[in-house]
Amino acid sequence: MSYTAIYLHCIFATKNRKRFLSPKHDDELQKYITWIIQSPECNCKVLAINNVEDHIHILVKLHPSISVTKLMQKIKSNSSKFINEKNRYPYKFAWQNWYACFSYAQSQLKNVINYIQNQKQHHKENDFENEYLEILNNFQIEYDKNFIFE
Repeated sequence: MSYTAIYLHCIFATKNRKRFLSPKHDDELQKYITWIIQSPECNCKVLAINNVEDHIHILVKLHPSISVTKLMQKIKSNSSKFINEKNRYPYKFAWQNWYACFSYAQSQLKNVINYIQNQKQHHKENDFENEYLEILNNFQIEYDKNFIFE
């Protein structure tokens, strides 16, 4: 028997960071993404999920049977298809190609959950680009600012 506790804070944005995600559909989108993550195919658990108009944050307990790359591929491709099938927008919806995932210890989860749950309030004072760069800097991740955003 193997025992794991792998907690990831995953962040990804809409294509070109367009403010496509309508607040009136947030609950439906979040429930669908939760279903994808917790499906037998992914076998992970959602601890927190929240989005604003141009990006989403998810705290996931990762199952060791799936890679981060595969999980992100499943979430992004299936949720894009779901959004497009709803025909709510006069354009084709897509997520940006990139994503970010950061690991946290169990002792940090309460703070991460609070952070994710308060996204709408947080973004009244801080835009996505500043938020994202701040997280990258906190994790000491090197990046080229010319290529960080599509």
